[in-house]
Amino acid sequence: MIKLLTLLVSGLMLGCIYGLIALGYSLIYKASGLLSFVQGDIMTLGAFMGLTFYSVLGLPFALSFVLTIFAAFVLGVIFQKGVIQKLLNRNVLAIYIVLATIAVSYIVQNGTQIIWGTVTLYFPSIFRRPTVNLLGIITVQTEVIMCVILSSVMMFLLHFFMTRTKLGTAMRASSMDSGAAESCGIDVSLTTGITWGVSAGLAALAGILVGPIYGVYCTLGSTIGRKGFSGAVIGGYGNMYGAMIGGLILGVTEILVGGFLSSQYKNLIAYILLILFLFVKPTGIMNESAIQDV
Repeated sequence: MIKLLTLLVSGLMLGCIYGLIALGYSLIYKASGLLSFVQGDIMTLGAFMGLTFYSVLGLPFALSFVLTIFAAFVLGVIFQKGVIQKLLNRNVLAIYIVLATIAVSYIVQNGTQIIWGTVTLYFPSIFRRPTVNLLGIITVQTEVIMCVILSSVMMFLLHFFMTRTKLGTAMRASSMDSGAAESCGIDVSLTTGITWGVSAGLAALAGILVGPIYGVYCTLGSTIGRKGFSGAVIGGYGNMYGAMIGGLILGVTEILVGGFLSSQYKNLIAYILLILFLFVKPTGIMNESAIQDV
């Protein structure tokens, strides 16, 4: 029982990280109908930026947290305006834009290697109390609890933003029908840029949350980014709620398989589930329409 509870907590934490990455993928697709494969590397960049703000510059964690997400948001907007929109203005094929995101992901990955090196860096403990006892049964790293709580809060805030604010409503309207949204006076270009910025901010959030748990290194987000993509597909690619459900299912399943069978199967299960869903239920758990334009 203790082992099962420990694995479930770890799976929940990992699922929240996958869910945040999957959310970014889904938001970008809903806003622009495009695929982006840079989320994982932005997560790595977020972990390094958070480490720099918190450990190197000595800023409080809360301030480091906000600065990291804000910096990633700005980078996401710049990327959309400076690369994606420029390519769209040239009427290139959608696959070229996908290739551009892959190229940028390698640029970010190699850039982090040049700036911070290839050695795994230790992210100092955020809390004075390193562990927490849950229900008097299991002991869990405090940062794991923080990861689950902050991820849940950010998901709730994103839901509120998308459904209860004018800007969020404009973003959803732009994703449904950009032409109709423009005719209603919505600046589609602005809302699309903000969506890419929010997606980058979510990836950076995942990075600064997972950094204290796994350490920070230049390929941190590579595997997590791919599994986040799998989670988005499992939940229903383009569906915000499906992204979270898919990420949680993937994280818990992966940890349980690794704990009860073998850690050798941990990475295998994510892609087996992806293939199964593509064959059996390509619209995902939330029945999101399959991608047709890419």
